[in-house]
Amino acid sequence: MPAKMNVTAKIRARRAEARTRKAVNRAIEKAATPAMRHELIAMAHSHNVWR
Repeated sequence: MPAKMNVTAKIRARRAEARTRKAVNRAIEKAATPAMRHELIAMAHSHNVWR
């Protein structure tokens, strides 16, 4: 995050990141096949979803 973000912007950004992590985790849990689960995990890692 940029250094000049105000507190409200930081909170919004953290909430957005949390929503993304939750959505990715739900998608992984509900994946139809192990191959799809592995693909979702690989994509999440490549996009740094779980820092």
